[in-house]
Amino acid sequence: MGYQQRYEAWLRDFAGDADTVRELQRIAGDEKEKEDRFYTDLSFGTAGMRGVLGAGTNRMNVYTVRRATCGLADYINAAPGQAQRGVVIAYDSRRMSAQFARQAALVLCAQGIRVYLFDSLRPVPALSFAVRELKAVAGIVITASHNPPQYNGYKVYWEDGAQLPPELAEAVYSRIEATAYTDALPMDEAEAKAGGLLQMIGQALDDAYIARVRTLCVQPQLMATAGKNLKIVYTPLHGSGNILVRRILREVGIQGVIVVPEQELPDPDFSTVAVPNPEDPGAFTLAMALADREGADCVFGTDPDCDRVGVAVKDGQGVYRLLTGNQIGCLLLYYMLTSRKALGTLPANGAVIKSMVTTELARAIAADFDVAVFDVLTGFKFIAEKIQSFEDTGSHTFLFGFEESYGYLSSTFVRDKDGVNASLLIAEAAAWAKSHGKTLYDVLQEIYATYGHYVESGVSVTLPGVDGLARMRQISARLRGQPPRQLGDLPVLAVRDYLSGLRTDVATGAQTPMGYPAADGVYYELAGGAWVCVRPSGTEPKMKLYIANCGEDAATAKAQNEALREAARALVQ
Repeated sequence: MGYQQRYEAWLRDFAGDADTVRELQRIAGDEKEKEDRFYTDLSFGTAGMRGVLGAGTNRMNVYTVRRATCGLADYINAAPGQAQRGVVIAYDSRRMSAQFARQAALVLCAQGIRVYLFDSLRPVPALSFAVRELKAVAGIVITASHNPPQYNGYKVYWEDGAQLPPELAEAVYSRIEATAYTDALPMDEAEAKAGGLLQMIGQALDDAYIARVRTLCVQPQLMATAGKNLKIVYTPLHGSGNILVRRILREVGIQGVIVVPEQELPDPDFSTVAVPNPEDPGAFTLAMALADREGADCVFGTDPDCDRVGVAVKDGQGVYRLLTGNQIGCLLLYYMLTSRKALGTLPANGAVIKSMVTTELARAIAADFDVAVFDVLTGFKFIAEKIQSFEDTGSHTFLFGFEESYGYLSSTFVRDKDGVNASLLIAEAAAWAKSHGKTLYDVLQEIYATYGHYVESGVSVTLPGVDGLARMRQISARLRGQPPRQLGDLPVLAVRDYLSGLRTDVATGAQTPMGYPAADGVYYELAGGAWVCVRPSGTEPKMKLYIANCGEDAATAKAQNEALREAARALVQ
Protein backbone atom coordinates (compact mmCIF):
# COMPACT_ATOMS: atom_id res chain seq x y z
CA MET A 1 0.00 0.00 0.00
CA GLY A 2 1.42 3.40 -1.00
CA TYR A 3 1.48 6.49 1.15
CA GLN A 4 -1.64 7.98 -0.50
CA GLN A 5 -3.64 4.82 0.16
CA ARG A 6 -2.47 4.78 3.77
CA TYR A 7 -3.42 8.42 4.13
CA GLU A 8 -6.92 7.75 2.82
CA ALA A 9 -7.27 4.67 5.01
CA TRP A 10 -6.56 6.72 8.14
CA LEU A 11 -9.19 9.28 7.13
CA ARG A 12 -11.71 6.43 6.89
CA ASP A 13 -10.60 4.30 9.84
CA PHE A 14 -10.38 7.16 12.31
CA ALA A 15 -13.23 9.28 10.99
CA GLY A 16 -14.61 9.50 14.53
CA ASP A 17 -11.43 11.23 15.76
CA ALA A 18 -12.10 14.85 14.83
CA ASP A 19 -8.62 16.08 15.77
CA THR A 20 -6.85 13.47 13.64
CA VAL A 21 -9.15 14.06 10.68
CA ARG A 22 -8.67 17.83 10.93
CA GLU A 23 -4.87 17.44 11.04
CA LEU A 24 -4.84 15.12 8.04
CA GLN A 25 -7.16 17.36 6.03
CA ARG A 26 -4.78 20.28 6.58
CA ILE A 27 -2.03 18.43 4.64
CA ALA A 28 -4.32 17.16 1.85
CA GLY A 29 -2.48 19.19 -0.79
CA ASP A 30 1.05 18.70 0.57
CA GLU A 31 2.36 15.55 -1.11
CA LYS A 32 5.79 15.72 0.54
CA GLU A 33 4.27 15.96 4.00
CA LYS A 34 1.83 13.13 3.32
CA GLU A 35 4.64 10.96 2.04
CA ASP A 36 6.81 11.63 5.07
CA ARG A 37 3.96 10.77 7.43
CA PHE A 38 2.79 7.62 5.64
CA TYR A 39 5.64 6.15 3.57
CA THR A 40 6.53 3.79 6.42
CA ASP A 41 5.60 2.73 9.93
CA LEU A 42 7.48 4.34 12.79
CA SER A 43 10.44 2.01 13.28
CA PHE A 44 10.70 -0.14 16.40
CA GLY A 45 14.06 -1.43 17.61
CA THR A 46 16.13 -1.99 20.73
CA ALA A 47 15.48 1.64 21.74
CA GLY A 48 11.75 1.23 21.08
CA MET A 49 10.33 3.88 18.80
CA ARG A 50 10.71 7.63 18.71
CA GLY A 51 9.34 10.28 16.40
CA VAL A 52 7.66 13.62 15.85
CA LEU A 53 4.18 13.95 17.32
CA GLY A 54 1.36 13.99 14.79
CA ALA A 55 -1.09 11.93 12.77
CA GLY A 56 0.33 9.24 10.51
CA THR A 57 2.02 5.86 10.56
CA ASN A 58 5.45 7.50 10.76
CA ARG A 59 4.50 9.70 13.71
CA MET A 60 4.01 9.33 17.45
CA ASN A 61 0.30 9.32 18.22
CA VAL A 62 -2.33 7.35 20.12
CA TYR A 63 -2.70 4.83 17.30
CA THR A 64 1.00 4.03 16.86
CA VAL A 65 1.29 3.66 20.65
CA ARG A 66 -1.72 1.36 20.81
CA ARG A 67 -0.46 -0.77 17.92
CA ALA A 68 3.02 -1.17 19.42
CA THR A 69 1.48 -2.09 22.76
CA CYS A 70 -0.85 -4.62 21.19
CA GLY A 71 2.11 -6.27 19.47
CA LEU A 72 4.00 -6.37 22.77
CA ALA A 73 0.94 -7.87 24.47
CA ASP A 74 0.72 -10.54 21.78
CA TYR A 75 4.33 -11.49 22.42
CA ILE A 76 3.83 -11.60 26.21
CA ASN A 77 0.69 -13.71 25.91
CA ALA A 78 2.49 -16.27 23.74
CA ALA A 79 4.11 -17.61 26.93
CA PRO A 80 1.73 -19.02 29.58
CA GLY A 81 1.62 -17.19 32.92
CA GLN A 82 3.44 -14.05 31.79
CA ALA A 83 0.34 -11.86 31.74
CA GLN A 84 -0.14 -12.18 35.51
CA ARG A 85 3.40 -10.97 36.17
CA GLY A 86 2.42 -7.66 34.70
CA VAL A 87 3.97 -4.69 32.90
CA VAL A 88 5.16 -1.52 34.64
CA ILE A 89 4.56 1.80 32.85
CA ALA A 90 6.20 5.17 33.52
CA TYR A 91 6.29 8.46 31.64
CA ASP A 92 8.03 11.82 31.63
CA SER A 93 6.90 15.43 31.19
CA ARG A 94 6.61 15.52 27.39
CA ARG A 95 3.55 16.37 25.34
CA MET A 96 1.10 13.47 25.38
CA SER A 97 3.29 11.35 27.68
CA ALA A 98 0.60 10.82 30.33
CA GLN A 99 -2.03 10.09 27.68
CA PHE A 100 0.19 7.63 25.82
CA ALA A 101 1.06 5.86 29.08
CA ARG A 102 -2.61 5.44 29.98
CA GLN A 103 -3.53 4.22 26.50
CA ALA A 104 -0.70 1.69 26.58
CA ALA A 105 -1.92 0.50 29.98
CA LEU A 106 -5.50 0.03 28.82
CA VAL A 107 -4.49 -1.82 25.64
CA LEU A 108 -2.50 -4.26 27.77
CA CYS A 109 -5.46 -4.66 30.10
CA ALA A 110 -7.70 -5.38 27.11
CA GLN A 111 -5.33 -8.26 26.31
CA GLY A 112 -5.63 -9.63 29.85
CA ILE A 113 -2.26 -8.34 31.07
CA ARG A 114 -1.85 -6.83 34.52
CA VAL A 115 -0.47 -3.28 34.52
CA TYR A 116 1.35 -1.25 37.18
CA LEU A 117 1.04 2.41 36.16
CA PHE A 118 3.00 5.11 38.00
CA ASP A 119 0.71 7.79 39.39
CA SER A 120 2.79 10.68 38.01
CA LEU A 121 5.95 11.24 35.99
CA ARG A 122 9.00 9.20 37.02
CA PRO A 123 12.63 8.82 35.89
CA VAL A 124 13.68 5.93 33.66
CA PRO A 125 15.77 4.32 36.46
CA ALA A 126 12.71 4.20 38.73
CA LEU A 127 10.93 2.19 36.02
CA SER A 128 13.88 -0.17 35.60
CA PHE A 129 14.00 -0.68 39.37
CA ALA A 130 10.23 -1.25 39.59
CA VAL A 131 10.28 -3.92 36.86
CA ARG A 132 12.84 -5.90 38.87
CA GLU A 133 11.29 -5.16 42.27
CA LEU A 134 7.79 -6.20 41.22
CA LYS A 135 9.13 -9.14 39.18
CA ALA A 136 7.18 -7.87 36.20
CA VAL A 137 7.65 -9.38 32.76
CA ALA A 138 8.23 -6.03 31.06
CA GLY A 139 8.17 -2.26 31.35
CA ILE A 140 7.29 0.70 29.14
CA VAL A 141 8.54 4.28 29.39
CA ILE A 142 6.93 7.05 27.38
CA THR A 143 9.75 9.49 26.65
CA ALA A 144 11.89 10.93 23.87
CA SER A 145 14.79 11.47 26.26
CA HIS A 146 16.61 14.69 25.31
CA ASN A 147 14.99 15.29 21.90
CA PRO A 148 13.27 18.59 21.05
CA PRO A 149 9.71 19.13 22.35
CA GLN A 150 7.97 18.05 19.13
CA TYR A 151 9.18 14.49 19.75
CA ASN A 152 7.98 11.69 21.96
CA GLY A 153 8.89 8.03 22.20
CA TYR A 154 8.13 4.56 23.52
CA LYS A 155 10.82 2.44 25.18
CA VAL A 156 10.30 -1.18 26.16
CA TYR A 157 12.11 -2.98 29.00
CA TRP A 158 12.20 -6.69 29.73
CA GLU A 159 12.14 -8.60 33.00
CA ASP A 160 15.79 -7.87 33.79
CA GLY A 161 15.02 -4.14 33.87
CA ALA A 162 17.03 -3.43 30.71
CA GLN A 163 15.86 -2.31 27.30
CA LEU A 164 15.09 -5.04 24.80
CA PRO A 165 18.14 -6.73 23.23
CA PRO A 166 18.17 -7.02 19.41
CA GLU A 167 16.72 -10.53 19.09
CA LEU A 168 13.86 -9.81 21.45
CA ALA A 169 13.15 -6.43 19.83
CA GLU A 170 12.89 -8.17 16.44
CA ALA A 171 10.50 -10.75 17.85
CA VAL A 172 8.27 -8.07 19.35
CA TYR A 173 8.42 -6.01 16.15
CA SER A 174 7.23 -8.98 14.10
CA ARG A 175 4.11 -9.08 16.30
CA ILE A 176 3.66 -5.32 15.89
CA GLU A 177 3.90 -5.61 12.10
CA ALA A 178 1.16 -8.24 12.14
CA THR A 179 -1.17 -5.92 14.07
CA ALA A 180 -3.63 -3.62 12.33
CA TYR A 181 -3.95 -0.12 13.74
CA THR A 182 -7.71 -0.57 14.01
CA ASP A 183 -7.36 -3.80 16.03
CA ALA A 184 -5.40 -2.22 18.90
CA LEU A 185 -8.19 -1.16 21.22
CA PRO A 186 -8.08 -0.12 24.91
CA MET A 187 -10.22 -1.42 27.76
CA ASP A 188 -12.45 0.96 29.68
CA GLU A 189 -10.39 2.36 32.57
CA ALA A 190 -13.03 1.82 35.24
CA GLU A 191 -13.46 -1.77 34.08
CA ALA A 192 -9.69 -2.33 34.15
CA LYS A 193 -9.43 -1.07 37.72
CA ALA A 194 -12.50 -2.96 38.89
CA GLY A 195 -11.13 -6.16 37.42
CA GLY A 196 -7.78 -5.74 39.16
CA LEU A 197 -5.91 -5.41 35.88
CA LEU A 198 -4.84 -1.78 36.37
CA GLN A 199 -2.99 -0.88 39.57
CA MET A 200 -1.55 2.55 40.33
CA ILE A 201 1.88 2.66 42.00
CA GLY A 202 3.96 5.45 43.50
CA GLN A 203 5.41 6.35 46.89
CA ALA A 204 6.21 2.84 48.09
CA LEU A 205 8.33 2.15 45.00
CA ASP A 206 10.04 5.54 45.37
CA ASP A 207 10.95 4.76 48.98
CA ALA A 208 12.38 1.37 48.08
CA TYR A 209 14.36 2.80 45.17
CA ILE A 210 15.87 5.68 47.16
CA ALA A 211 16.80 3.31 49.99
CA ARG A 212 18.78 1.21 47.51
CA VAL A 213 20.42 4.24 45.87
CA ARG A 214 21.65 5.37 49.30
CA THR A 215 23.66 2.14 49.55
CA LEU A 216 25.72 3.29 46.56
CA CYS A 217 27.38 6.02 48.59
CA VAL A 218 31.08 5.10 48.62
CA GLN A 219 31.95 7.17 51.71
CA PRO A 220 28.78 7.83 53.74
CA GLN A 221 30.73 9.50 56.53
CA LEU A 222 32.30 11.91 54.06
CA MET A 223 28.87 12.97 52.87
CA ALA A 224 27.71 13.49 56.43
CA THR A 225 30.60 15.90 57.05
CA ALA A 226 32.04 17.45 53.88
CA GLY A 227 28.65 17.21 52.18
CA LYS A 228 27.27 19.87 54.52
CA ASN A 229 29.70 22.40 53.06
CA LEU A 230 28.95 21.60 49.43
CA LYS A 231 26.90 23.99 47.31
CA ILE A 232 25.28 22.54 44.17
CA VAL A 233 23.09 24.15 41.55
CA TYR A 234 20.78 21.57 39.97
CA THR A 235 18.38 21.76 37.04
CA PRO A 236 15.94 18.99 36.10
CA LEU A 237 15.39 20.77 32.75
CA HIS A 238 11.62 20.66 33.28
CA GLY A 239 11.73 16.87 33.51
CA SER A 240 11.19 13.92 35.83
CA GLY A 241 14.38 14.11 37.92
CA ASN A 242 13.39 16.96 40.21
CA ILE A 243 11.87 15.10 43.16
CA LEU A 244 14.07 12.00 43.37
CA VAL A 245 17.41 13.71 42.64
CA ARG A 246 16.79 16.34 45.31
CA ARG A 247 15.59 13.65 47.71
CA ILE A 248 18.70 11.47 47.43
CA LEU A 249 21.02 14.46 47.87
CA ARG A 250 19.08 15.59 50.91
CA GLU A 251 19.03 12.15 52.49
CA VAL A 252 22.80 11.66 52.21
CA GLY A 253 23.43 14.98 53.97
CA ILE A 254 23.86 17.62 51.27
CA GLN A 255 22.02 20.70 52.41
CA GLY A 256 23.21 23.23 49.83
CA VAL A 257 21.22 22.18 46.77
CA ILE A 258 19.84 25.13 44.83
CA VAL A 259 17.36 24.34 42.06
CA VAL A 260 17.06 26.59 39.01
CA PRO A 261 13.55 27.98 39.64
CA GLU A 262 12.70 28.61 35.97
CA GLN A 263 13.41 24.95 35.14
CA GLU A 264 12.11 23.22 38.25
CA LEU A 265 8.58 22.32 37.17
CA PRO A 266 7.49 20.06 34.31
CA ASP A 267 7.06 21.91 31.03
CA PRO A 268 6.34 19.93 27.84
CA ASP A 269 7.52 22.88 25.73
CA PHE A 270 10.90 23.06 27.52
CA SER A 271 10.45 26.78 27.09
CA THR A 272 13.74 27.88 28.70
CA VAL A 273 16.04 25.86 26.41
CA ALA A 274 16.49 25.15 22.70
CA VAL A 275 16.70 21.42 23.50
CA PRO A 276 16.52 19.75 26.95
CA ASN A 277 19.84 18.02 26.44
CA PRO A 278 22.51 18.04 29.19
CA GLU A 279 25.14 17.60 26.47
CA ASP A 280 24.26 21.08 25.16
CA PRO A 281 25.96 24.03 26.93
CA GLY A 282 22.90 26.14 26.14
CA ALA A 283 20.81 23.99 28.48
CA PHE A 284 22.99 25.20 31.36
CA THR A 285 22.80 28.95 30.71
CA LEU A 286 20.39 29.68 33.57
CA ALA A 287 22.08 27.18 35.89
CA MET A 288 25.56 28.65 35.34
CA ALA A 289 24.31 32.19 35.92
CA LEU A 290 22.71 31.07 39.19
CA ALA A 291 25.88 29.19 40.17
CA ASP A 292 27.93 32.34 39.59
CA ARG A 293 25.65 34.31 41.89
CA GLU A 294 25.63 31.62 44.55
CA GLY A 295 29.31 30.60 44.32
CA ALA A 296 28.39 26.97 43.73
CA ASP A 297 31.00 24.20 43.72
CA CYS A 298 29.43 22.53 40.71
CA VAL A 299 26.38 22.51 38.48
CA PHE A 300 24.54 19.52 37.16
CA GLY A 301 21.39 18.82 35.21
CA THR A 302 19.35 15.79 34.22
CA ASP A 303 17.46 15.31 30.97
CA PRO A 304 13.64 14.95 30.88
CA ASP A 305 13.60 11.21 31.66
CA CYS A 306 16.51 11.54 34.13
CA ASP A 307 18.75 8.86 32.72
CA ARG A 308 21.51 11.26 31.62
CA VAL A 309 23.41 13.85 33.65
CA GLY A 310 25.56 16.78 32.55
CA VAL A 311 28.04 18.54 34.85
CA ALA A 312 29.67 21.97 34.80
CA VAL A 313 32.62 22.92 37.02
CA LYS A 314 34.81 25.98 37.39
CA ASP A 315 38.01 25.89 35.37
CA GLY A 316 41.35 27.43 36.33
CA GLN A 317 40.01 30.90 35.45
CA GLY A 318 36.90 30.51 37.60
CA VAL A 319 34.57 30.04 34.62
CA TYR A 320 32.00 27.24 34.64
CA ARG A 321 32.70 24.75 31.85
CA LEU A 322 30.47 21.87 30.79
CA LEU A 323 32.34 18.58 31.03
CA THR A 324 32.00 15.91 28.38
CA GLY A 325 30.37 12.59 29.16
CA ASN A 326 33.78 10.93 28.93
CA GLN A 327 35.26 13.37 31.44
CA ILE A 328 32.40 12.90 33.90
CA GLY A 329 32.63 9.13 33.63
CA CYS A 330 36.39 9.14 34.22
CA LEU A 331 36.08 11.51 37.18
CA LEU A 332 33.52 9.21 38.79
CA LEU A 333 35.55 6.11 38.01
CA TYR A 334 38.74 7.63 39.42
CA TYR A 335 36.95 8.77 42.58
CA MET A 336 35.31 5.39 43.14
CA LEU A 337 38.46 3.35 42.58
CA THR A 338 40.67 5.66 44.62
CA SER A 339 38.23 5.69 47.54
CA ARG A 340 37.47 1.98 47.49
CA LYS A 341 41.14 1.12 47.38
CA ALA A 342 41.80 3.38 50.37
CA LEU A 343 38.87 1.85 52.25
CA GLY A 344 39.84 -1.71 51.35
CA THR A 345 36.52 -2.33 49.58
CA LEU A 346 37.88 -2.79 46.07
CA PRO A 347 37.16 -6.39 45.00
CA ALA A 348 39.90 -8.47 43.43
CA ASN A 349 37.72 -9.24 40.40
CA GLY A 350 36.28 -5.76 39.89
CA ALA A 351 35.12 -4.77 36.41
CA VAL A 352 34.12 -1.66 34.50
CA ILE A 353 31.93 -1.78 31.40
CA LYS A 354 31.90 0.90 28.73
CA SER A 355 30.60 1.25 25.19
CA MET A 356 32.92 0.82 22.23
CA VAL A 357 32.82 4.57 21.50
CA THR A 358 33.64 5.62 25.06
CA THR A 359 37.07 6.97 26.02
CA GLU A 360 40.08 4.70 26.43
CA LEU A 361 41.12 6.87 29.38
CA ALA A 362 38.83 4.66 31.43
CA ARG A 363 40.98 1.66 30.55
CA ALA A 364 44.16 3.48 31.60
CA ILE A 365 42.63 4.45 34.96
CA ALA A 366 41.22 0.99 35.64
CA ALA A 367 44.54 -0.70 34.81
CA ASP A 368 46.20 1.37 37.53
CA PHE A 369 43.87 -0.30 40.04
CA ASP A 370 44.03 -3.80 38.51
CA VAL A 371 40.40 -3.50 37.43
CA ALA A 372 39.22 -5.12 34.18
CA VAL A 373 37.48 -3.10 31.46
CA PHE A 374 34.99 -4.63 29.02
CA ASP A 375 33.75 -2.96 25.83
CA VAL A 376 30.22 -3.53 24.55
CA LEU A 377 28.14 -2.19 21.68
CA THR A 378 26.59 1.25 22.00
CA GLY A 379 23.43 1.11 24.09
CA PHE A 380 23.10 0.63 27.82
CA LYS A 381 21.19 -2.61 27.28
CA PHE A 382 24.52 -4.20 26.36
CA ILE A 383 26.07 -2.97 29.60
CA ALA A 384 23.08 -4.53 31.36
CA GLU A 385 23.67 -7.83 29.55
CA LYS A 386 27.30 -7.85 30.68
CA ILE A 387 26.28 -7.16 34.28
CA GLN A 388 23.95 -10.15 34.11
CA SER A 389 26.70 -12.35 32.68
CA PHE A 390 28.93 -11.40 35.64
CA GLU A 391 26.16 -12.45 38.02
CA ASP A 392 25.49 -15.68 36.15
CA THR A 393 29.13 -16.77 36.02
CA GLY A 394 30.61 -15.06 39.09
CA SER A 395 33.57 -14.07 36.91
CA HIS A 396 33.63 -10.40 37.92
CA THR A 397 32.11 -7.92 40.33
CA PHE A 398 30.47 -5.00 38.56
CA LEU A 399 31.75 -1.63 39.74
CA PHE A 400 30.78 0.97 37.16
CA GLY A 401 29.36 1.29 33.67
CA PHE A 402 29.16 4.33 31.45
CA GLU A 403 28.73 5.72 27.96
CA GLU A 404 30.15 8.88 26.46
CA SER A 405 26.57 10.09 25.94
CA TYR A 406 26.24 11.11 29.62
CA GLY A 407 24.94 7.82 31.02
CA TYR A 408 26.35 6.26 34.24
CA LEU A 409 25.52 3.39 36.60
CA SER A 410 27.12 1.90 39.70
CA SER A 411 24.27 -0.36 40.84
CA THR A 412 22.92 -3.73 39.79
CA PHE A 413 19.34 -3.14 40.96
CA VAL A 414 18.82 -0.82 37.97
CA ARG A 415 19.77 -1.95 34.47
CA ASP A 416 19.82 1.32 32.59
CA LYS A 417 21.72 4.56 32.94
CA ASP A 418 20.60 6.23 36.14
CA GLY A 419 20.58 9.99 36.64
CA VAL A 420 19.68 9.71 40.32
CA ASN A 421 22.56 7.28 41.00
CA ALA A 422 24.92 9.50 38.98
CA SER A 423 23.82 12.67 40.77
CA LEU A 424 24.73 11.07 44.09
CA LEU A 425 28.17 10.04 42.81
CA ILE A 426 28.87 13.45 41.26
CA ALA A 427 28.00 15.19 44.51
CA GLU A 428 30.12 12.72 46.48
CA ALA A 429 33.13 13.20 44.18
CA ALA A 430 32.77 16.99 44.49
CA ALA A 431 32.61 16.74 48.29
CA TRP A 432 35.68 14.48 48.28
CA ALA A 433 37.60 16.94 46.11
CA LYS A 434 36.55 19.87 48.30
CA SER A 435 37.66 18.02 51.44
CA HIS A 436 41.15 17.96 49.88
CA GLY A 437 41.03 21.63 48.91
CA LYS A 438 40.35 20.87 45.24
CA THR A 439 37.62 21.20 42.65
CA LEU A 440 36.50 18.53 40.21
CA TYR A 441 38.37 20.48 37.53
CA ASP A 442 41.57 20.15 39.56
CA VAL A 443 41.06 16.40 39.86
CA LEU A 444 40.47 16.13 36.12
CA GLN A 445 43.78 17.88 35.39
CA GLU A 446 45.53 15.47 37.76
CA ILE A 447 44.02 12.56 35.86
CA TYR A 448 45.32 13.93 32.55
CA ALA A 449 48.76 14.57 34.02
CA THR A 450 48.90 10.97 35.25
CA TYR A 451 47.38 9.03 32.35
CA GLY A 452 47.75 11.28 29.29
CA HIS A 453 45.72 13.97 27.60
CA TYR A 454 42.81 12.11 26.04
CA VAL A 455 40.56 14.12 23.74
CA GLU A 456 37.24 12.95 22.34
CA SER A 457 34.75 14.72 20.13
CA GLY A 458 31.68 13.94 18.11
CA VAL A 459 29.96 15.04 14.93
CA SER A 460 26.34 14.36 13.94
CA VAL A 461 25.16 14.72 10.34
CA THR A 462 21.37 14.88 10.01
CA LEU A 463 19.84 13.15 6.97
CA PRO A 464 16.05 13.36 7.34
CA GLY A 465 13.24 11.89 5.26
CA VAL A 466 13.05 9.07 2.72
CA ASP A 467 16.17 10.24 0.87
CA GLY A 468 18.08 10.58 4.14
CA LEU A 469 17.47 6.96 5.10
CA ALA A 470 18.76 5.80 1.72
CA ARG A 471 21.83 8.01 2.03
CA MET A 472 22.59 6.63 5.49
CA ARG A 473 22.55 3.09 4.08
CA GLN A 474 24.76 4.09 1.17
CA ILE A 475 27.28 5.78 3.46
CA SER A 476 27.46 2.77 5.77
CA ALA A 477 27.96 0.39 2.83
CA ARG A 478 30.69 2.57 1.34
CA LEU A 479 32.58 2.96 4.60
CA ARG A 480 32.82 -0.79 5.14
CA GLY A 481 33.36 -1.63 1.48
CA GLN A 482 35.92 1.09 0.72
CA PRO A 483 37.61 2.03 4.02
CA PRO A 484 40.08 4.95 3.98
CA ARG A 485 43.79 4.23 4.20
CA GLN A 486 44.45 7.34 6.24
CA LEU A 487 42.55 9.88 8.34
CA GLY A 488 44.26 13.20 8.88
CA ASP A 489 47.95 12.39 9.07
CA LEU A 490 47.36 9.03 10.76
CA PRO A 491 47.31 5.72 8.87
CA VAL A 492 44.43 3.30 9.41
CA LEU A 493 45.81 0.18 11.08
CA ALA A 494 42.66 -1.91 11.32
CA VAL A 495 38.97 -1.77 10.50
CA ARG A 496 36.31 -3.14 12.82
CA ASP A 497 33.08 -3.88 10.99
CA TYR A 498 30.44 -4.43 13.64
CA LEU A 499 27.90 -5.60 11.06
CA SER A 500 30.03 -8.52 9.88
CA GLY A 501 31.62 -8.91 13.32
CA LEU A 502 35.13 -8.96 11.83
CA ARG A 503 38.26 -6.96 12.53
CA THR A 504 40.53 -6.60 9.49
CA ASP A 505 44.22 -5.85 9.84
CA VAL A 506 45.00 -3.40 7.03
CA ALA A 507 48.65 -4.45 6.60
CA THR A 508 48.07 -8.19 6.42
CA GLY A 509 44.40 -8.47 5.49
CA ALA A 510 43.95 -10.95 8.34
CA GLN A 511 40.43 -11.06 9.74
CA THR A 512 39.44 -12.04 13.26
CA PRO A 513 35.97 -12.29 14.82
CA MET A 514 35.21 -9.70 17.52
CA GLY A 515 32.47 -11.57 19.36
CA TYR A 516 29.80 -8.85 19.29
CA PRO A 517 26.20 -9.05 18.09
CA ALA A 518 25.72 -7.56 14.61
CA ALA A 519 25.39 -3.76 14.63
CA ASP A 520 25.70 -1.12 11.94
CA GLY A 521 28.98 0.64 12.70
CA VAL A 522 32.52 0.93 11.38
CA TYR A 523 35.50 1.63 13.66
CA TYR A 524 38.90 2.66 12.32
CA GLU A 525 41.92 1.96 14.53
CA LEU A 526 44.59 4.59 13.84
CA ALA A 527 48.28 4.92 14.67
CA GLY A 528 49.11 6.15 18.17
CA GLY A 529 45.98 4.71 19.74
CA ALA A 530 43.64 7.16 18.00
CA TRP A 531 40.38 5.97 16.49
CA VAL A 532 37.32 7.09 14.54
CA CYS A 533 33.92 5.35 14.59
CA VAL A 534 30.96 6.02 12.28
CA ARG A 535 27.49 4.62 12.88
CA PRO A 536 23.86 5.54 12.18
CA SER A 537 21.87 6.71 15.19
CA GLY A 538 19.41 4.18 16.53
CA THR A 539 16.81 6.82 17.41
CA GLU A 540 17.27 9.76 15.00
CA PRO A 541 17.96 10.25 11.25
CA LYS A 542 21.63 10.98 11.83
CA MET A 543 25.07 9.61 11.05
CA LYS A 544 27.14 9.85 14.23
CA LEU A 545 30.93 10.18 14.19
CA TYR A 546 33.17 9.62 17.20
CA ILE A 547 36.78 10.84 17.18
CA ALA A 548 39.37 10.10 19.88
CA ASN A 549 43.11 10.42 20.43
CA CYS A 550 45.70 10.95 23.16
CA GLY A 551 48.71 13.26 23.31
CA GLU A 552 51.52 14.19 25.68
CA ASP A 553 50.08 17.67 26.20
CA ALA A 554 46.64 19.22 25.88
CA ALA A 555 47.41 21.54 22.96
CA THR A 556 48.91 18.83 20.76
CA ALA A 557 46.10 16.38 21.52
CA LYS A 558 43.43 18.99 20.78
CA ALA A 559 45.01 20.00 17.46
CA GLN A 560 45.24 16.39 16.35
CA ASN A 561 41.62 15.78 17.30
CA GLU A 562 40.47 18.77 15.25
CA ALA A 563 42.32 17.45 12.19
CA LEU A 564 40.80 14.01 12.67
CA ARG A 565 37.34 15.50 13.07
CA GLU A 566 37.56 17.26 9.71
CA ALA A 567 38.81 14.08 8.05
CA ALA A 568 35.98 12.09 9.65
CA ARG A 569 33.35 14.60 8.58
CA ALA A 570 34.54 14.23 4.98
CA LEU A 571 33.73 10.51 5.19
CA VAL A 572 29.98 11.16 5.31
CA GLN A 573 29.71 14.15 2.98
